[in-house]
Amino acid sequence: MPERVRNRRPALAALAAVGSIACTTLMAVAGGSWASDASAAGAFACRVDYTANDWGSGFGAKVTVANLGSSAVNGWTLTYTYAGNQTLQNGWNGTWSQSGKRVTVTNLSWNGTVPAGGSVSAGANFSYRGTNAKPTDFAVNGAACTGTTPPTTTTPTTTTTTTPPVGAAPALHVSGNKIVTAKGEPYRLLGVSRSSGEFACVQGKGMWDGPVDQASVNAMKTWNIHAVRIPLNEECWLGVNGSPGGATYQQNVKDYVDRLTANGINVILDLHWTWGAYANGPDWHCKDEHATCQKPMPDARYSPQFWAGVATAFKGNNAVVFDLFNEPYPEIGSDWNKTLGWQCWRDGGTCTGLPYETAGMQDLVDAVRGTGATNVLMLGGLEWANDMREWLTHKPIDPVNNIAASWHAYSFNACATESCWDSQVAPLAQQVPVVLGEFGQDNCGFDYMQRLVDWADAHSVSYLAWTWNPWGCSTGAVLIKDWNGTPEPGVGEGFKAHLLSQNPNGTP
Repeated sequence: MPERVRNRRPALAALAAVGSIACTTLMAVAGGSWASDASAAGAFACRVDYTANDWGSGFGAKVTVANLGSSAVNGWTLTYTYAGNQTLQNGWNGTWSQSGKRVTVTNLSWNGTVPAGGSVSAGANFSYRGTNAKPTDFAVNGAACTGTTPPTTTTPTTTTTTTPPVGAAPALHVSGNKIVTAKGEPYRLLGVSRSSGEFACVQGKGMWDGPVDQASVNAMKTWNIHAVRIPLNEECWLGVNGSPGGATYQQNVKDYVDRLTANGINVILDLHWTWGAYANGPDWHCKDEHATCQKPMPDARYSPQFWAGVATAFKGNNAVVFDLFNEPYPEIGSDWNKTLGWQCWRDGGTCTGLPYETAGMQDLVDAVRGTGATNVLMLGGLEWANDMREWLTHKPIDPVNNIAASWHAYSFNACATESCWDSQVAPLAQQVPVVLGEFGQDNCGFDYMQRLVDWADAHSVSYLAWTWNPWGCSTGAVLIKDWNGTPEPGVGEGFKAHLLSQNPNGTP
């Protein structure tokens, strides 16, 4: 959200070695120790994907098990073997154990069901010395994952009367001017931003400013939230500044992403706070060179490195979307010259009036695609992502053509009327998917937001309101009164009611 409003509140890596075997990997959420009796579950057609984020003396492993069959599977146990001296340290989103070189992962109570066409993921940290070759002998429920249905056996299956958990969030990609699922069905990202990953680590507040456990996710689900945008801090991710930082910060982000996606909620990871000294800016602009505030543009020093690391961590998980930079406004350095602003936006480098070397949107696209990640990318326009008029003209080149436009529209922005949306945004939405990455109004009402979501619904535009944090709604843009999801009167009640009337495929 634009800095002048956010300031009213507290703060409104090594490349992965990736293997793809015929059986998809699991990522689990930390917490809970009860595991279902997966040994009684039958084998099924599956694929396992394995990635390792290696830092030399240890690594984080992510395994994802995909159900390629036509019916849900209740209960799973994954086994595989390392060739070296890899030693399990801790795991999440599953019950992890190791015997010699053999590793076993069994589902927890909440992620035991793998729906047809769905997947489940789990992760763990390991130490090692020497080489770290990827395993090749993945098996689930006692049968090798080959992508085909194993022979049936007479082993009895366990029945259960509990309601299965919601399916995993769908993998997404761009097709024309729509975001679609793997089956080609249109899908809109409808939900909220969940702030604090950008500021808590540099303000002495730890990782998050509130819970990110299953209960907090359940509260979101009562609003019919299907997407959550998580702002991040590049210096904390890279371990340059802030606490937690580096591997601990990264693991916290991964755990939260895994919990959300396992609950059917797509995640948008947003680069929000970045490095870059801009001491000559106006009084309202933060002068700190560290990532303690919002900057006009990403920096060439850390931002491409940040995105290479994030893309490596989530490569292969296309339920996760990357919002490359929160709210660009490079034109501030050239006395609001939009021609120079758009040039800086796309190409980066030495931009007029900005004293640090910037990373353009093309640089960030290249950083992500250089890892092999094919996740959907979101790119915001100028003027705090509110001006989208030259977005198509300056759209970066993407080798996989998987880019959406990220638009922000607050009631105090320049483009805040239906006539402006019709003239500036509707033509863009006819060419590429448009995601309303942030929106809100400067009081605690819902009148402006109601007009905006109605317009977005009519134009197949996705939207995520700011913000799912109980900061007290005195000046607007705060949706909840507490972490249980109690809506703020006006803004929260209005948005919750609207979300409950929507399906992510765009039909009411």
